Amino acid sequence: MSQELTDLDLKKLNSKKGLIALLSKEPLSIEKALRYVDYQKKLKKLQIELIRMQTWAIKNNERIIVVFQGRDAAGKGGAIRRVTERINPRHMRIVALPKPTEDENSQWYFQRYIEQLPKAGEMVFFDRSWYNRAVVEPVNNFCTQEEYKVFMNQVNDFERMILESGIHLVKIYMSISKKEQAKRFADIKSDPLKQWKMTKLDERAQDLWDQYTEYKNAMFEKTNTKNSPWKIIRANRKTEARAEVITHILKSIPYDKNLEI
Repeated sequence: MSQELTDLDLKKLNSKKGLIALLSKEPLSIEKALRYVDYQKKLKKLQIELIRMQTWAIKNNERIIVVFQGRDAAGKGGAIRRVTERINPRHMRIVALPKPTEDENSQWYFQRYIEQLPKAGEMVFFDRSWYNRAVVEPVNNFCTQEEYKVFMNQVNDFERMILESGIHLVKIYMSISKKEQAKRFADIKSDPLKQWKMTKLDERAQDLWDQYTEYKNAMFEKTNTKNSPWKIIRANRKTEARAEVITHILKSIPYDKNLEI
């Protein structure tokens, strides 16, 4: 770090968070440590606002959906954890649906997602959602082109019905570069505590990068509507992305910012 440290910088570094940030990663970086301390301070303020927003939702029987999509290793799970770690767990759910069962495959595609929609006073966070059929499924041949076309023809109407029923819908896409994805995959493979995260789909993601891009662009073109827009979060830097995710959710929900908590 070229500039001299200010008294405020030294105070930050001498705090518990500052010392942890400074000593927990190699190589030692004062600049990164200061950035992390600032992030933690900002995160706390944002999480307090999330509690205020949830309190408003519970009090007014509001229903909120936040959809997280993005490339493999883009940081969806980490962002969801930061959003949900301080709010009341009795009034929120994280939904990460597994592969459809045989019965679910015979149903209308949206049916199993309808069953996960929020009740009064509840927030539901989708770690991937119905938008799997817009990108992941066609790229990996998990659906036919006809099924893909039917989905793309129906999805805007499906979301219009959600919105018209009074549910708040926020759509977030976590975006990373091909180089950053490769780096994160390498980190996952080398860490015994993270290796379980690596799936067969992840193994193919780099090779199928261009196909994912093609379907992703088609998804944005069709479903980035005025009433239900996408928010693209540049997620190469995890801490900045997580703060931006929370900021966007707070801006998207018309909660009472003066509500006492």
